Amino acid sequence: MALAVRVANLSKQYRIGEARGKVEYRTLRDSLGRLFRRPRSATIWALRDVSFEIPQGQVVGIIGHNGAGKSTLLKILSRVTRPTEGYAELYGRVGSLLEVGTGFHPELTGRENIYLNGAILGMTKAEIDRKFDEIVAFAEVEKFIDTPVKFYSSGMYLRLAFAVAAHLEPEILLVDEVLAVGDAAFQRKCLGKMGDVAREGRTVLFVSHNMSAILHLTQRTLVLQKGRVVFDGPTPDAVDFYLASGFRRAGERRWDQEEDPTWDPAGPFRPIALRVRDAQGRVTDTVRADEAFTVEWEYALEKPLRGLRVGIYLLTTRGEYVFTSFDVDDVDMYRRWEERPPGRYLSRVHVPGHWLNEGRYILSVNASIFGVRTFFHEENALSFRVDPTGVVGAQWPERRLGVLRPLLRWEILRNA
Repeated sequence: MALAVRVANLSKQYRIGEARGKVEYRTLRDSLGRLFRRPRSATIWALRDVSFEIPQGQVVGIIGHNGAGKSTLLKILSRVTRPTEGYAELYGRVGSLLEVGTGFHPELTGRENIYLNGAILGMTKAEIDRKFDEIVAFAEVEKFIDTPVKFYSSGMYLRLAFAVAAHLEPEILLVDEVLAVGDAAFQRKCLGKMGDVAREGRTVLFVSHNMSAILHLTQRTLVLQKGRVVFDGPTPDAVDFYLASGFRRAGERRWDQEEDPTWDPAGPFRPIALRVRDAQGRVTDTVRADEAFTVEWEYALEKPLRGLRVGIYLLTTRGEYVFTSFDVDDVDMYRRWEERPPGRYLSRVHVPGHWLNEGRYILSVNASIFGVRTFFHEENALSFRVDPTGVVGAQWPERRLGVLRPLLRWEILRNA
């Protein structure tokens, strides 16, 4: 079978703390001084010795924890950045959606950007004309198609960017985790379109933290860990391997900048630890189904923050969301903590007993100011297991369906 992608010994090194986007004028003495003062540990390998081949028509998932190198890999394949070592060969027209608005010129209208992107892909005007109406209808931006995209909202930007990437018929489609920006209806629409692209026999590389989407869309998945490919195989096996890798953090997850550079040490928010405690207050990776348990997140603020919310996402091991909760969901709590001064904090949430079904669950975390800035986000941060001890309906030895197994109030009435 003909190849679509060949990657050989690919590595990418970044320098930590180097100024970007600022032109500095230095003397030779300044430059030599900076060279000798530079710490030897001021570099990081985002990718290290990555090799794989993808045949034409295969849909491949790429998964891994934050900082594993997923986005760096796609940027190299998209020619956005160059590798430090090794090489990548792609055979065919490449369309990519790496982040909102990648490849768009802000001063051009939506219409002009569609034709610009098509020309970059090597398409003729006649080919773009044939797809134009379909792209605009999918993106739902008919009223704004002749408006410069710099005036688009992030949602409009995303819809048009995805529509262009998916409809202009690239032979290889690279998609990063950008679908999370859209609303639920648009996400389902995008996933459906990606399924159509896959069935048309085009090659797709799909980076996502959504295990349900990975399982649904891909046949093969690569698992990246600290810049290396640690698993390459059938998607169900890859997802199990990836989720199992998080179980080593069972019970407690601590963040160390030297070992885990997934957060900005110069930022105002610093994660410290995430823990699960049982009804007796002990840190544990197993809680009883009939007892309440606590999730606590310890963190520090280096400066005052207004509007901060710190929260958790509870998921099944297959990536299905059970619930989302933030520490200032309650209006009174929001008013009390609308502005948080610098210091060390502990946000704690209590989960009632007789609520979750037995099985293993995953915690993801988020700290952000809604609609303004995300300070920290980590998928698959911690895992724990719900033991069936005391579970509702234990008198029947059956595996109850569903994520929840609540003790609900029933009435039985007998008519005489």
